[in-house]
Amino acid sequence: MAAQQTLTGEEWPALPSEEWKDTLVTLHMWTQIVGKVKLALVPFLNDWWQVPFSVAAQGLTTSTIPLGSRVFQIDFDFVDHRLNILVGNGSARSLPLRPRSVADFYQAFMAALGELGIRVKITTNPVEVENTIPFDGDNVHAAYDPAYVQRWWHILLEVDRLLQRYRSRFVGKSSPVQFWWGTFDLSETRYSGRPLAERQWPTRWLSLGAHQEIAEAGFWPGNGKFLEPAFYAFAVPEPPGCREATISPGPAGYHPDLSEFILPYEEVRRSSSPDKMVPDFLKSTCEVEADLGGWDRKALELPDPLPGP
Repeated sequence: MAAQQTLTGEEWPALPSEEWKDTLVTLHMWTQIVGKVKLALVPFLNDWWQVPFSVAAQGLTTSTIPLGSRVFQIDFDFVDHRLNILVGNGSARSLPLRPRSVADFYQAFMAALGELGIRVKITTNPVEVENTIPFDGDNVHAAYDPAYVQRWWHILLEVDRLLQRYRSRFVGKSSPVQFWWGTFDLSETRYSGRPLAERQWPTRWLSLGAHQEIAEAGFWPGNGKFLEPAFYAFAVPEPPGCREATISPGPAGYHPDLSEFILPYEEVRRSSSPDKMVPDFLKSTCEVEADLGGWDRKALELPDPLPGP
């Protein structure tokens, strides 16, 4: 078997927020439109695991979505820059990914679904973002820069690979590596096996995803409080002492406004060994959270990762 290629720091592409922020917002809304179709049709799975997309060879995929006796899936292709709707009976539709408003994308996408006999109604309000413009009325966000989309997707491929490796040594309950279209991040979540303390949640959907103590880690391309792309990690509940804890690597630290550990992506990109830097961050933050939180690490973790190819 051929040796797996290891990227150097120079091969992790630059992703300056200011240069692709308009594309980022537009693409985020497009993924929410597609994601809400999946949410409307796929049966509930614990911790909302039916909601996210998966990283695919050329982009992102919903995986199969049931529709009566049929199935279909929707793929964002970031190589040929198309949205592909594939139905189990062989029928399909494809839309170009190009500069177009969220409203125009919404109308074209829903029309393509209708042509395939897929009838579904979704709420048109964005979620988990400050933008409140309904999809069908959003003529503000209309940018699509294919070069920057490919840079972001290239990063997702590498993060997915490292998160898959990180996940392999945990034998307790853990999530798949998932792309959450609501928050636009790629993450993996570990569970302590202990229930969260009873509390009143502001919405029912939050309560349905909050059964056990968790430690989550992942990557986002920037948000309202931390605009630059970064790796992040946090625990719920946050154990006392997290804010003062020392973690590795050196550029990482606790961000008080986010209540999360942060490793800026630019530090990783400039590193001589991202394949060491990112796993060090994942391992260090999880150990701090688990140790301070009193997790039974001996029962939940393998002593070493399983051998790879």
